[in-house]
Amino acid sequence: MPYSDVRRYVIVGNGFAGTTAAEQLRKHDASCEITLFGDEPYPLYNRISLPPMLRRQLPEEKVMMRTIAWHEEHRIDLKLCTKVDAINVEDRTVLADGSEYPFDALLIATGGRPNPAPAPGGTGASNVYNFQYLDDTRAISEQIDRSKAAVAIGGSFIAYELAEAFAARKIETHWLLRGPHVLHRLLDEVAGEFVDEAARNDGVHMHYGEEVQEFVRDNGVVTKVRTKSGLEIAAECYGVGFGLTMNTELAAGTPIEVSRNGIVCNDHLETTVPGIFAAGDIADFYDPILEMRYRMGTWNNAGAHGKVVAQNMLGGSEKYHDVPEYSSLLFKGQTITQFGLSPDLQPELEMVRKIDREKKWYRSLFFWQDRLVGGIMLGKGNRAGKRKYVDAIKSKERFPKPQWEGLLDWTA
Repeated sequence: MPYSDVRRYVIVGNGFAGTTAAEQLRKHDASCEITLFGDEPYPLYNRISLPPMLRRQLPEEKVMMRTIAWHEEHRIDLKLCTKVDAINVEDRTVLADGSEYPFDALLIATGGRPNPAPAPGGTGASNVYNFQYLDDTRAISEQIDRSKAAVAIGGSFIAYELAEAFAARKIETHWLLRGPHVLHRLLDEVAGEFVDEAARNDGVHMHYGEEVQEFVRDNGVVTKVRTKSGLEIAAECYGVGFGLTMNTELAAGTPIEVSRNGIVCNDHLETTVPGIFAAGDIADFYDPILEMRYRMGTWNNAGAHGKVVAQNMLGGSEKYHDVPEYSSLLFKGQTITQFGLSPDLQPELEMVRKIDREKKWYRSLFFWQDRLVGGIMLGKGNRAGKRKYVDAIKSKERFPKPQWEGLLDWTA
């Protein structure tokens, strides 16, 4: 076969979206060339397994999902510890390590990087950690072994996972949050109360309305944190969760459109440049079911993106049509199930809720222009009806406002 007949695919980012896309490309095109770039030294690992690994409930070998040998077997040219420097849109190449790699279709799946602690004294301290990567997990785990107390800082799921891990490892745990309750952009005050109770039952000291003013250091090591209200907490380990900055730098200076959320793409996950796609956390995509644009940072969404985008890189015309879902424990006493849109992604949603304080159950449904678009369920055993809700979202059915509260009782 002449070389010009062989399709060349380049994927930047070997996370779940990128690796899934590579696997699907090979499955459907036995002769193509696939180059997969990753800036870490590891093949794909399961990021949602990092919290249980940090809690020492899961060994590291169970976190790894792919091996170098797997990539060789599937003839995927995996380039680890390699940063892609630029995209030449006109010549259809990417530049990395001084070499050019031509592509017929390109996928940008670069995700985001954790924001550093904004207060003085945190950056560069040997015992202040972000929690995003496998190496972070290893380093935090080793520090926990050397610690009597730890502080989780921030109102995100990352901060929650840090607080949960500290408590599970039986060290004194403090959680500092600037907001009025846990996950305040996602949960209302009642749901926040339920999570607060679960945290305190696990021994976590909760501190609301607190913002770090300074990380107090001694020889490069933080010995205590001081808040703007004057609260001081001494500890040996500090974990911060202040969200992510999307890695959109590759689009700079190109016609690829970038928003404040990531790389803009349509419902086929194609960017403003034909043949160049985005998937996973980095994709600011149009959802044809919810009929709005947003960015979704869940693991399941990344995998679904990888499957869809591979079909379109192959020349297909498949739309992303999944309803994003997420489930997790919240300490030992609570669970959360989330599906579709939520107020942290679209603040203008309207809401109805149902509360059972005895069972510690909470259910909220979110509506946009009389359409059900999402929901949250708290409480062990409080998942009945979820599939029916997801099907209603996909159907785009409209529900007059007097019917909204009745939907809270769906169980089938």
